[in-house]
Amino acid sequence: MDDSTPALSATERLLAVGLVLGVTLVAFETTAVITALPTITDELHGDSLYGVALASYTLADVVALVATGTLADRKGPALPFILSVTTFIVGLVVAGTAPTMAVVVLGRALQGAGTGGFAPLAYVLVKRAFSPRRQAPMYAVLSAGWVLPSLVAPFFAGFVTQHFGWRWVFLGIIPLAVAVGALASRPMMQYGPTEPIERRGGVSGSGGDRATAGASPGVRLLWAFGAAAGVGALAVGLRAGNIAIAIAVATAGAALAVPALRHLLPQGFFSARRGVPAVLACRVLATSAFLGVDSFVPLAADRIHGATPLVQGLVIIGAALTWTLGQALMARRPDVDPRRAVALGFTLLIAGTALVLPVLWAGWPLWATFLSWPVGGLGMGLLFNPTSVAAMSYAEEGSEGTVSSQIHLADSLGFSLMGAVGGAIVAVADRTSLSLRAGLGLVFSLAIACAAIGVLAARRVAARTPMQVTVDV
Repeated sequence: MDDSTPALSATERLLAVGLVLGVTLVAFETTAVITALPTITDELHGDSLYGVALASYTLADVVALVATGTLADRKGPALPFILSVTTFIVGLVVAGTAPTMAVVVLGRALQGAGTGGFAPLAYVLVKRAFSPRRQAPMYAVLSAGWVLPSLVAPFFAGFVTQHFGWRWVFLGIIPLAVAVGALASRPMMQYGPTEPIERRGGVSGSGGDRATAGASPGVRLLWAFGAAAGVGALAVGLRAGNIAIAIAVATAGAALAVPALRHLLPQGFFSARRGVPAVLACRVLATSAFLGVDSFVPLAADRIHGATPLVQGLVIIGAALTWTLGQALMARRPDVDPRRAVALGFTLLIAGTALVLPVLWAGWPLWATFLSWPVGGLGMGLLFNPTSVAAMSYAEEGSEGTVSSQIHLADSLGFSLMGAVGGAIVAVADRTSLSLRAGLGLVFSLAIACAAIGVLAARRVAARTPMQVTVDV
């Protein structure tokens, strides 16, 4: 396609609409369930599984995104997208009819397995279908898929939970999922498979993992299961009442997860090596910091302030909107050094979390939290687009699915770890003398720590320049 063409072609427009609808579906479900989750745990007496419901979603997402990323490279994007939508719908049915909190967790896992394919496939299609000058704006267009759900989903979830019951928060999304699957899969069928680059360690400066690039899909899937199982065991271990059991299970989980992640993520990830490893490390830290606040403020609004489900959702709605605003601003400024944008984003996350801390006191007005947490959302928006563009700049033809799955693996890892740790802290507060206020304060403190480390890691973020085309073989 000619980069000078002023307008998108009909095919590109249809594809863009389909991708945005997929993002909208994920955003709607995510925002709605976070709003309803405190009520679900109240009714099913599932406080101890609050964090597990968050973590199970993202752990299943880890497996799905690795599978769909590889499948998209080898079979094209349409097949994994249809499979993802189908799995997501099954998860909605399971959660919506769940008799216990444990079954809700199962449903959330199936939903995560479904939505895990959406974002990697979107990145694959942006990379393959749009010219380089249009890819950064397309990432911003995808972020626009969060705008309407951010406005509507809290109202929907709060109203439905109060008047019809929380089950319809899941079941009511099914028609939207069916419609998105039918519409979005159609333009994807025009893009077939591209054989991935085998036995390559990645582009110079990327810190790619030679073993990962040459591994078969089956082996990569086993590593994904190992990573998910390890993080899951870590989450279970942290919740154990017996200290000895907690240490043993958590240690075993870490021992299983770390080697698996070393195969799935590029070399240098754990040390934030310059290039893709640093970008992915920043994504883990950013998602951990954001989730450490965004998913636990509704719980504070419920238990400390006695807020209704509708208010619980509204108190975090502003952050989703400023996240989108931040991404739009970055899409208009592709010349901004990604290191500066990421460092600024983490700084705003620290400031936003600090401003949210007073929500832990019952006398603090929730409208003040509504006004303060958007600072953190803006920080996520400012760093999200530059890290996406920087990471995908290293993707060679045929490896887009692998690189995009690594980006979203980092996102899911951050969400899973904070969901596991934060949920474990809430579970401990539920069965010990530790107050919920103190537990949530600890979760917010961990979020600030993650963002502070992110400020340091931002110095190593870099996109590939046109001169960096040497492939390490």
